[in-house]
Amino acid sequence: MSDGGARNPARLAIGIHFDLICPWCFIGKRQLAEALRRFAEQAPAIAVESVWHPMQLLPDVPEQGLPFAEFYQRRLGSADAVQQRQQQVVAAAHRVGLSLDFARIRRMPNTARAHRLLRRVESLRQPALYDALLERLFAAYFQRGEDIGDAATLWTLAAEVGVPAVLRDDTTPAGASSPPGVAGVPHYAFNGQVTVSGAQDPGLLLMAMHKAAA
Repeated sequence: MSDGGARNPARLAIGIHFDLICPWCFIGKRQLAEALRRFAEQAPAIAVESVWHPMQLLPDVPEQGLPFAEFYQRRLGSADAVQQRQQQVVAAAHRVGLSLDFARIRRMPNTARAHRLLRRVESLRQPALYDALLERLFAAYFQRGEDIGDAATLWTLAAEVGVPAVLRDDTTPAGASSPPGVAGVPHYAFNGQVTVSGAQDPGLLLMAMHKAAA
């Protein structure tokens, strides 16, 4: 495992593919933050840049969305299966300090509009603002049950974190489909060499960071 010595590059680039309707991506965001905290302690000389890549898991969902409960019951086959899956996710979220409330979610949204907003904010090159919006969108959906496919809701959320009004237009390209090599989300690529899929333990992500930086 690397200690950030002379053989390491001065920069670690992390690409993260995600979708806002994926609770494992919200969980994975927390796991990555903890891995980054440890990496900064162990390799302080290496600058880290994280780039989030929105990816639509369900591009065929209508623009107005679908009833959430009905969607997942059809997808998983029964109300019991849905309850079991949600309990599993809630427990995993709790372990990283997140409280999710699936009972408040009424709509399964099409995330293209939210992805367009994120891409416009990314153009500002202000990582803190981008992260604040990303965090607010995840929380809005999984903790407050807000419809992040609704334009008015998105503009309200953007205003809450300080996104300039001029960027709240809905004119940039639609959300991206799955790129080659990315079968699911969250998906991490470290320096374009080491990849990790799924919401993984911070220790595993930390090992991937050191491997990519070695």
